[in-house]
Amino acid sequence: RIQINPISSSVIVNQQPNILFFFPDQHRHDWIGAEPTNAVRTPYLDELAQNGVRFTNAVTPSPVCAPARACLASGMEYDYCAVPDNSHNYPLENWTFYQALQNVGYSVMGCGKFDLHKATSSWGIDGKGSIKDWGFTDGIDNAGKWDAVRSGAEKPKDPYMYYLYQEGLVDVHLSDMARRRSNKMATFPTDLPESAYCDNWIAQNGLNLLNQCSDSSPWFLQINFTGPHSPWDLTSRMKSTYAGFDFPPPHPTNRLVTDEINEVRQNYSAMIENIDRWLGIYINWLSERNQLDNTLIVFSSDHGEMLGDHDRWGKSLPYQSSIGVPLIIAGPNVKPGFVTDIPVSLIDLTATFLDQANSKIPSQLHGRTLRSVLSGNDQVHRRYVLSGLDNWRLVYDGHHKLVQGFEGQSWLFDLKNDPAETQNLILDQPKVVEKLQALVTYEFG
Repeated sequence: RIQINPISSSVIVNQQPNILFFFPDQHRHDWIGAEPTNAVRTPYLDELAQNGVRFTNAVTPSPVCAPARACLASGMEYDYCAVPDNSHNYPLENWTFYQALQNVGYSVMGCGKFDLHKATSSWGIDGKGSIKDWGFTDGIDNAGKWDAVRSGAEKPKDPYMYYLYQEGLVDVHLSDMARRRSNKMATFPTDLPESAYCDNWIAQNGLNLLNQCSDSSPWFLQINFTGPHSPWDLTSRMKSTYAGFDFPPPHPTNRLVTDEINEVRQNYSAMIENIDRWLGIYINWLSERNQLDNTLIVFSSDHGEMLGDHDRWGKSLPYQSSIGVPLIIAGPNVKPGFVTDIPVSLIDLTATFLDQANSKIPSQLHGRTLRSVLSGNDQVHRRYVLSGLDNWRLVYDGHHKLVQGFEGQSWLFDLKNDPAETQNLILDQPKVVEKLQALVTYEFG
C-alpha cells in the first residue's frame, strides 16, 4: 500500500500547486469504498479521503456527458454553458478555465474522453484535435466507447482506435463491441490485453504526459477515463475481482432482480476498482518524485449511473443516482479526514482550480471556490445547487429536492428521510415548495 501523508500546515499558502484531476465517466456518488452502504473496493480513494475532504452531497449541473463537461470548462450552470445536449460542441470562442490556468503559468495537460466536441468526430489520430483551442498545452483526446467504434469501424478517427489498428487488435474490439450492442446487459470480459484496455491506455498516456512535462512550471493534468460508463466491458483480470459477490439490489424496483443485474454491478465495481488502482500508481509516481506534498489531487465524475434504481439505467435523470457524483480533494492546505454534506456542484471545481492556482476568478462564473471549506476555516459554502437537462430543472438544498418538468409534473423529495426518492411530497409541503421554487432558475447577483 502507498502511504498518503497528511499535508503539513507549513506549506506556503500562495504557492501554485500541481493539480491532478481524476475524472471518470458515469461514476455515481455512492459507489466508493468510503460509503458504508457500498462494498466496492477503492483503497486509494478511501485513503485520499482520510487525508483530505470528502463531499457527500456533490452533484453535476447536468447529468449527460457533453453538457456536464461544458459546465465544468466554463464554470457556468446548465442554462448558460452553451451545450444543451450531446449534439452540440463547446464553442471554441468561449472561455475555459484551462486557458486561465495556462495564462498564470501552468502546463495544462489532459488525456482521455474530453467530450467537448461530441457532436463532431474531430479527434485526429494523434488526439490533438481541438485541445489547443480549449487551453491545453499538451494532451491526447480520444473518443468515448461507442463513438470510437461508430466513427472508426473502417478507418480510425481517434487515437485509441488508431492504436488498436496499429497493434492488430481492432477486429477483436469491433467484434466485442458488436456483441455488446446486441445485448446491453452483456458482462463477458473483452479479449483485449490489459495494456490495450481503454482506461489502462488512457492512464498510461497521462503518465507519459507527466514524464515529458518540464519541472520549471506547475502542471495541471485531467485524466478523463471512459469507465465506468457502459457497456460493461472489462478485462479477464478485472472480471475475476468480484466473481460470486452479491451486491445490494437496485432500489426501488418493481422488477425481478436477476443474476444479470448483479453481474452488471460486479463489472461496474471492477471498472471503478481498476481506476482506483491507477490512482495508487499516480500517487506513487508523485511520491517518488517528491511532488506529493505540492499536488492537489481531485477525484470526481461528470454524472452518475442509475444501475437499475427506479428500474432505470444510464443517466439523464433527476434522481441522485444520476446527478450525484463523488468528490474527494486532498493536498496542500486541505484539512485531513473531513467529511461534509454541504451541497456542492461540479462547477465549484472550476473556481477552486483557479483559486488554488492564484488566478483571478471571473465575476460571471456560477461556480464558487471551495478553498475555505478545504482548509477547514468554513463549513458554509452555498445554500443550494442546481441541475437540469432538456425540459426539467431541479434545486437541491441538501435536505429537500424540488424537480420541475420531469415526466410532465413536479416532484419534491425529502432526501434526509427518503434517500431512495420514493415519495413525492409536492402536495404535502407547500412552504418547502414555495421556498425552493424561487431558486430553480439561476439569477445573476
